[in-house]
Amino acid sequence: MGRLLLGNRKRPRLPRHVVEYEVPKGSGKWYVYFRQKGKKDVRMHGTPGTPEWEENYRRLCAGERPVDKSPQTPIDGTFGWLCQQYMASSKFTDLGKRTRYVRRGILTACMDEIPPGGKKPFRDMPLSRFAPKTVAMLRDGKKGAPEAANGRIKAIRAVFNWATLPEVGYSQTNPARDVQYMKSNNPDGHHTWTIEEVERFEKHHPIGTKAHLALALLLYTGQRRADVVLMGRQHERGGWLRFTQQKNQDTKPVHLEIPIRPELRRVLDASPLGDMVYLVTEFGKPFSFNGFGNWFRDRCVEAGVPGRAHGLRKAAATRLADAGASVHEIMAITGHRTLKEVERYTRAANQKRLAASASKLV
Repeated sequence: MGRLLLGNRKRPRLPRHVVEYEVPKGSGKWYVYFRQKGKKDVRMHGTPGTPEWEENYRRLCAGERPVDKSPQTPIDGTFGWLCQQYMASSKFTDLGKRTRYVRRGILTACMDEIPPGGKKPFRDMPLSRFAPKTVAMLRDGKKGAPEAANGRIKAIRAVFNWATLPEVGYSQTNPARDVQYMKSNNPDGHHTWTIEEVERFEKHHPIGTKAHLALALLLYTGQRRADVVLMGRQHERGGWLRFTQQKNQDTKPVHLEIPIRPELRRVLDASPLGDMVYLVTEFGKPFSFNGFGNWFRDRCVEAGVPGRAHGLRKAAATRLADAGASVHEIMAITGHRTLKEVERYTRAANQKRLAASASKLV
């Protein structure tokens, strides 16, 4: 296999038996496989060159193959069977790509879990025995992680909401309907970055670094990481960024045009950029949604800041509110479709201004 270009540098050859494919062609999504004649290709996860990846490569060269963990066909009338029917329905396939990915993962984990003291997983439980206490049991399986626990309740509710539809008729009741959510350990959600934290990050990752570019894109566009990883020169039009947000793009697409702020323009002009997207991996490929989140988390740890990628989106909205922007002005930047979440930013900003005004009266 020939050498692949990575910016102005050449990437070393991949090891023997290792090949990579772009699927579909032109998508920017690359997959690495271990290929040996006469054997089934094995997809290799992780980053080539890391100790974990190299260990996996050595095992494959030695003839060790991963165990096939594909689930068996579920028994009719069981929880696993119902989940399978739901995920094949239009109710599920009409969801956004990211929502389907998350919900499928949650339901799969629920199906694979074994009840305390039981021998068979929940997927084999007959629907006649799948009661509210069963849902509570699955919820409590994530005790200590309330967001994950509540995610299980929501996913199971969605399955049975569909199953109880008159045209479906797989269930008469929704056992998850009245199961209580766990109290969140973080009711305010993702940590909102402070000015001091932004400055600390910028000091550790100065302008011209990939980390600084990532922060600038998140902070000065107010977009989600799923949108930031796809932004590139092709989205620039006369000093504006024009794009469609990834969230719900197949069901309720949000098309945005936002100005490129001078601060962002300065960072873009001083940073090494990819060909099709601004941000690329060390191999010159676009980041995946999760890959970017993990990579940016590590850069935050290096800089000693508690924030993460989504916290910069909140910081962008907070800054707009502090500057006096209205709810609808903030929504025009962030792309929020409802007032509820954005009103939290303006409410806090208005409280701060009113407190400052009131203090002058004393």
